Amino acid sequence: MLIPFLAYLNRQTLIFSIRNLLCSILNALLSLLPKMNSSASADPPPFDPSRPAVPVSYPIKTLADLESRSYFDSFHFPFNKSSVALRNSRLADRPRMLVCHDMAGGYTDDKWVQGGSNPEAYTIWHWYLMDVFVYFSHDLVTLPPPCWTNAAHKHGVKVLGTFITEWDEGRVNANKLLATKESARMYAERLTELASALGFDGWLLNMEVKLDVEKIPILTEFVSHLTKTMHDLVPGSLVIWYDSITVDGNLIWQNQLNQKNKPFFDVSDGIFLNYSWLEDYPKHSAAVAGDRKFDVYVGIDIFGRGTYGGGQWNTNVALDVIKRGNVSAALFAPGWVYETKQPPDFATAQNRWWSLVEKSWGIMQSFPLELPFYSNFDQGRGQHVAIDGEQVSSAPWNNLSSQSFQPCLNFFGDPSSDSIQILVDFKEASYSGGGNITFKGTLPDVGYFSTKLFHGELLLGDLPVHLKYSAKLDGNSLIGLSLEFSSAEKEKLSVLFASRGNTLLTMTQFSSKFNKVIMPRQVTKSKTDPGWVILESSISMNGFTLTEIHALCYSESSLSPNPTQYFAILGHVSVKTSGQNVVFPPSTSWLVEGQDIEWTSGSQGSKTLSVKLRWRLKDGNASLFPKYNIFVEKLSNQDIEKQEYLGVAQVEAFYVFNLVVPSGTSNLKFIIQVCGVDGTSQPVNDSPSFHLPVERS
Repeated sequence: MLIPFLAYLNRQTLIFSIRNLLCSILNALLSLLPKMNSSASADPPPFDPSRPAVPVSYPIKTLADLESRSYFDSFHFPFNKSSVALRNSRLADRPRMLVCHDMAGGYTDDKWVQGGSNPEAYTIWHWYLMDVFVYFSHDLVTLPPPCWTNAAHKHGVKVLGTFITEWDEGRVNANKLLATKESARMYAERLTELASALGFDGWLLNMEVKLDVEKIPILTEFVSHLTKTMHDLVPGSLVIWYDSITVDGNLIWQNQLNQKNKPFFDVSDGIFLNYSWLEDYPKHSAAVAGDRKFDVYVGIDIFGRGTYGGGQWNTNVALDVIKRGNVSAALFAPGWVYETKQPPDFATAQNRWWSLVEKSWGIMQSFPLELPFYSNFDQGRGQHVAIDGEQVSSAPWNNLSSQSFQPCLNFFGDPSSDSIQILVDFKEASYSGGGNITFKGTLPDVGYFSTKLFHGELLLGDLPVHLKYSAKLDGNSLIGLSLEFSSAEKEKLSVLFASRGNTLLTMTQFSSKFNKVIMPRQVTKSKTDPGWVILESSISMNGFTLTEIHALCYSESSLSPNPTQYFAILGHVSVKTSGQNVVFPPSTSWLVEGQDIEWTSGSQGSKTLSVKLRWRLKDGNASLFPKYNIFVEKLSNQDIEKQEYLGVAQVEAFYVFNLVVPSGTSNLKFIIQVCGVDGTSQPVNDSPSFHLPVERS
């Protein structure tokens, strides 16, 4: 799918030949080995989605499962609901960027709904450069893992699943789907129901099979009905047609919008064109689309398989042509950087590659757009987890749902010894989550260094705005935040929220460079790690729009003629008004229960426990809280063990799997720490909990 057919066929033929040869060799070797016990070589039991297990995301593989709605009876269904709503359902009236994620068949590290243990798991953090994200695999119905929907929605990006029919099995499925107009409508309604229930925004349709021409009117009805029902149930949703089958029923990729594929474009929200287009195809497609030219997404295969410009490090070549054609772009398989292990390392190569996209296409998304705004720079993976400056876990992890608003850091190329190096770092201490921004190097001759963190579009009202951030500072290193504002009259103002330090020296150095310099009104240290300094300031900017947030690196010795070594860690940034402080309900306001409890005896009197925790507010809206930290205390008659961090939940449920319970433990106390949208956390001792006596043998 989504590559030129002949190139794909040749590659597949080679793969099949090699595979058959290897299988023959393997079978010959196995025949020389003694026969083993049949039970030892038996296949593992098939996946039973109805049974309690570690929650996973998985696709729907058959039309029978789609029709029966069996997915909704799955143990995993409640865990697969996205929890972050899309802040704006309308697509911008401009050339757009669609990104289609296709990597290793899908459902790799990202399938673990509650998070995995791979800190090197693939992720994307350049959300501000895209409008639509498609999760793709070669299964019949690809349901986006909720972590992708949560991360994308947070950044204003729509998320689509994929419906695909390909090869011989796909033709059988397509003929069953299109048996009648009634069957086509029924399957369309099943897809709509799934998207609505799981909280994503639509579908990419890839009917990559040859069909009898009499099936085409029914296929058109399927696309039309899916588009209509999606719009009715999920406002702002999208159904995008992939350029494959034509109105003649032939499987011939057109690589442009023309009369062979336009009837499908006319009854959907857009078309994703195949990659083997010529230079004038985007312009011609725009002419055919008319006032819907931005609904044409011209494909670029990042692996470079028959794609214009060759993809890979020349992706911008194709983007520039598409932009001149005044249509939208579709990037397929940006995980190329990760899969091919581009040097020198994934983060550097990823930043360098996306910088090509940014230079060609520009920034698509702005944040902050509303208050409160909070970012701890977490990419959704790391080597540890921290809460309010205290490290609660030293285990490596990945969980894209935990990704915070991502900074739009400029990529300057390889760092030099006479500059400040900027990196989102997982090894240095974190104030919250598993990330931070680390600044290190040598301050320039001017005595300070500034870099943009966020590109915003936030209109401020009459309430004062409170700014709060955390930092770890080495020696004389200081870090402040500068905010850029604009008025309706295009007046621009820059305000520096300075770090702690000598007020007179700070004013002397920066009063001529900013319209206003504000010293912190409060400086505190973290109770759990005094190395963290929390700085707070406020300002009234009624009627102004916050457009940019910058980090400013400087030093109290910056006026020295000698170069200044610099090191600072930025832990988080919070912007809100005085009326937006989160009020956590008391623990008695929650109902917490345990379900599917299973005990297993272990060695030396120990046990293991699996249990599903469920909680809800007795009277209120739990969706006001974006996440929950899960802890356990193991109690005995003598003492209480230290609280153990188990993970994080984005829905009101968490599955504890194979928890080791030492001998002598009499009770378990599971704690659900409620978190606010402004990054605050309810004190653990005030949080709702569930007590479970240990089962006696």
